[in-house]
Amino acid sequence: MFIVKLCAAALLLAFLLPLSACGAPAGNGGTLESGAVFDASLYLAPEDYPRVDGSTLTIPFSEALAAAVMRLPLEEARLYVLHNKTHLAYTNLVDGRADIIFVTPPSAEELAYAAEKGVELDVIPVLRDAFVFFVNAKNPADGLRLDEIVRIYAGEIKNWNEVGGEDKEILPYQRGENSGSQTGMLELVMKGTPLAPAPTEMVFGEMSGIVDAVAFYDNAEGALGYSYYYYTQNLWRSDQIKYLRVDGVAPLTEHIADGSYPILSDVCMVLRKGEPDGSAARKLANFIRSDEGKAVAEGAGYVPVR
Repeated sequence: MFIVKLCAAALLLAFLLPLSACGAPAGNGGTLESGAVFDASLYLAPEDYPRVDGSTLTIPFSEALAAAVMRLPLEEARLYVLHNKTHLAYTNLVDGRADIIFVTPPSAEELAYAAEKGVELDVIPVLRDAFVFFVNAKNPADGLRLDEIVRIYAGEIKNWNEVGGEDKEILPYQRGENSGSQTGMLELVMKGTPLAPAPTEMVFGEMSGIVDAVAFYDNAEGALGYSYYYYTQNLWRSDQIKYLRVDGVAPLTEHIADGSYPILSDVCMVLRKGEPDGSAARKLANFIRSDEGKAVAEGAGYVPVR
């Protein structure tokens, strides 16, 4: 029984070592070993790097990006990366304390806050992830239909035997309001169907909490939880949980890439609409959308939007 929090350095080492060996590009551009052409004008000096913020989910991407764009070792690049989690990242962007953020799409409350402040958001999908459901490893269930998940979280289905499982109460854990995964649950899964109120002890502010609850807490064998695939696979992995198939499709990288998994989520870079062309934040955004930027995302274990 173990939970492993994987280090971003371990995830990115294979990518960053070849990158740093290439050195700084000469002139106005060059060619990557993969054959992709890069534009040297998209690189940034450390003193010009924009103020970034974002979700827990995107920390490894943000660190790899900073290292690539500034051509720094990963440990040095980390000094330029500070993620305050999704909701605070949005408020920091709107209030001018961040220039670009890496997050899931905004919640209704975050959009309302931006409108109240007179700020329009430029929301650009850059990574693709799966919204996953998981149970304790000892639970014999291996899948649910999407409509069954909705009915469970609406409070209509309360026992695993109603969905072909054992006679055991379902404990549907939730995340806190305005967390990235709670916004995903509401918009990607429930889609207007109200969530049944959950007791305080079944709502978790941290993504790690919902994983731990399903893995270890009392009555965990009846528990059901949700998160994003990248987080549970790479940042807070546990051998005491197992993913459920949704509508018969397992959440695997190939099913995310080909679109066959039924609950997909975009991870976005978000800027203020008025962010000037040529600013550091816009240059970083352009780098992310380049072939080299997509290679950075893949090197960090993400699926880039193509």
